[in-house]
Amino acid sequence: MSIKQSIKKILPEQVWKLASDRYWEWYNRDRHLMARIFSPEWMRNKAQLETWRNKFEGQRCFIVGNGPSLKQTDLSKLVDEFTFGMNRIYLAFDQYDFMTSCLVSVNDMVLEQCHEEMRALDLPKFVTWRSRKYFEASSDTMFLDTDYTLPEDFNGDATGRLFEGNTVTYVSLQLAYFMGFKEAILIGVDHNYVTKGPANTPVTSQGEDPNHIVPNYFGKGFRWQLPDLEGSERAYHMAKQAYQADGRRILDATVGGKLTVFPKAAYEDLFKEGESLNE
Repeated sequence: MSIKQSIKKILPEQVWKLASDRYWEWYNRDRHLMARIFSPEWMRNKAQLETWRNKFEGQRCFIVGNGPSLKQTDLSKLVDEFTFGMNRIYLAFDQYDFMTSCLVSVNDMVLEQCHEEMRALDLPKFVTWRSRKYFEASSDTMFLDTDYTLPEDFNGDATGRLFEGNTVTYVSLQLAYFMGFKEAILIGVDHNYVTKGPANTPVTSQGEDPNHIVPNYFGKGFRWQLPDLEGSERAYHMAKQAYQADGRRILDATVGGKLTVFPKAAYEDLFKEGESLNE
């Protein structure tokens, strides 16, 4: 019997739960907040983030998911658009001859396994403050104070705390709001996984990945967590409300996507004359 099991057996259930909850609050949130308060690196990072505030006010952007539907999406049309890429989207850059304007990643498992690949990318990167042991703040690498603890909320100020909303797409929507975009358009956000199981369960891939644009995205041997689609939908509703309250909007142009929170748009129609907010 482990020390943890022995202590749990001795302590009353309520006392154990209280101690366990407090430990995870410290581990998931408080220790990173303390490091932020006293870190000169965070202050330099915050100043760099400020250069992005309202940088694209009134324009539109595309938030590019990693779903298989991207194979049916003409990515060449995005050449003159600002695009948010997420996690391992860079694995598709060469194959599909495109590159996103920036990269956003906050998942601990992804960052642990992929930080070296991400550091080598020649584009602006926004990563969680929890990953600071893998990255150094710079003009092209910025930290976001993200977490997955309560409260569940939407924050349009990326220099503050951002709730992760069970999906990096939600973090990207908050970042887009901070940058001043009036319209955020989702593509490749299929909201549908072939691999099934309890939300947030850690798994290790046994073969090619059927859930993303390229088969090696979470390929054999890669450790990842099953999605929490219900949790992400709660977050998407908060994003929709925040955008609408400020006269902005989020559209979903994912080909065949299963998400029903946002108004749908036909991808090809977004590039017809007069449709672009950037013109």
